[in-house]
Amino acid sequence: MKDRYHYEKFLWAQGFKRVMGLDEVGRGCLCGPVVAAGVILKPGEKLDERVADSKSIDQKTRELLAEEIKSKTLFWTIKECSSIEIDQLNILKASFRAMMKCTEAVNARPDYLLVDGNRFTATVLPHSCIVKGDDRSVSIAAASILAKVSRDELMKKLHDEYPQYGWDKNVGYPTKKHFEALLKYGYTKYHRKSFSLRTGKAFIDDV
Repeated sequence: MKDRYHYEKFLWAQGFKRVMGLDEVGRGCLCGPVVAAGVILKPGEKLDERVADSKSIDQKTRELLAEEIKSKTLFWTIKECSSIEIDQLNILKASFRAMMKCTEAVNARPDYLLVDGNRFTATVLPHSCIVKGDDRSVSIAAASILAKVSRDELMKKLHDEYPQYGWDKNVGYPTKKHFEALLKYGYTKYHRKSFSLRTGKAFIDDV
C-alpha cells in the first residue's frame, strides 16, 4: 500500500511540527475562483485511509472526508482568488497567491510547506514541490479534498444564478454545454475574461 505519510513522517522526525500541505482546484475552469486549501496534521496523526487525490474520490465520500479532515487536523484553511484576480495576475500566479493566502491565514504559522506540483512562488518558508502530491502526501491530499468540496459547493450555488451554463454538473470546466451557453448568452461576471474561449478547443464531456 502507498505510504502517503512518507513526507510528513520525514519532516516530523526533523523537528517540524506545523507541516502544511497545499493544493488548489479550478485552474482549468472557464469561470469562478481558483480555490486553495492548506492542512496541517498533528505530528503522528492518522486520517481515514481513503484520503487521497480528490479527483479519485466520489462526491459523497469527499464530503464525508472533508468533515473528518476539519475535525481531526491541527489546522485547516480555505482561500481563493476571484476571476478578477485571475485576470489581473494570470491563472498560475493566482493559484500561487491563493495558496500563499493559506500560509498567511490567522493562526496558520506553518514551518514547512508541501506543495502539489513542480514549482511554487518565492517564499521565505522552507518548502518542497511534489509532482502528483495529492496522491503522494496525505497533507496535500487532505488539502485537495477541502479545496474541491468548497469550490464545487460554491459553483453549484452560482448555478442557481446562471443555470444555463450547467455549473451544477461541470462546476465551471469547459464542457460542450458550457461552450454552447457561452455562444448563446455570452460571459457572466464570474467568467475569466483573460481566458481564450475558442469553441474549437477540446472540452470535457458533460456529466
